[in-house]
Amino acid sequence: MARLPYADRDRAPEPVREALDALPPLNIFRMVANAETAFRPWLRLGGALLSALELDPRLRELAILHVGRLERAEYEWVQHVPIARGVGATVEEIAAIDRGELEDDALDSQTRAVLRFTTEAVREVRVSEEALAGVREQGLSPREVVELLLVISYYMGVARLTESAGVEVDGPLGDQVAASAARPPQR
Repeated sequence: MARLPYADRDRAPEPVREALDALPPLNIFRMVANAETAFRPWLRLGGALLSALELDPRLRELAILHVGRLERAEYEWVQHVPIARGVGATVEEIAAIDRGELEDDALDSQTRAVLRFTTEAVREVRVSEEALAGVREQGLSPREVVELLLVISYYMGVARLTESAGVEVDGPLGDQVAASAARPPQR
């Protein structure tokens, strides 16, 4: 059971109702809808992170899964495994992250660098010169590094929200979430 009540769609302001009606029926959206004035901007940012980055979607999703594991966020993991698979992540890559084996042979050097960077961003806040140099040496542009940092920080927030509010885990609707990200509410 959730630790906070989910927003009541029928009592929500019209912009919140419209947004909820346009989204997959996920508890995370129903919870965040309690923050009525921040809900739609939060959705727009999430939509941009899932659909409009230069950062490779596979790397983005593997970083999100790693954040979910580091933050012990089951909700994030359940929802993003299907998205990761949909953008080309392999079962072996996902399993390596799940086991915390970031040097596994299933992970290429670029992915390893991104996951080391992600680990430091989550645990240390400020990544080391080595971790930053590692992603740059693996071809990430300054734009992609900043996008990666935005992804990491956004999903750290999602993890804290789902865990602290006790958001109940829905069945995975990753394909629907990814599809809706291309058309987030505009207001």
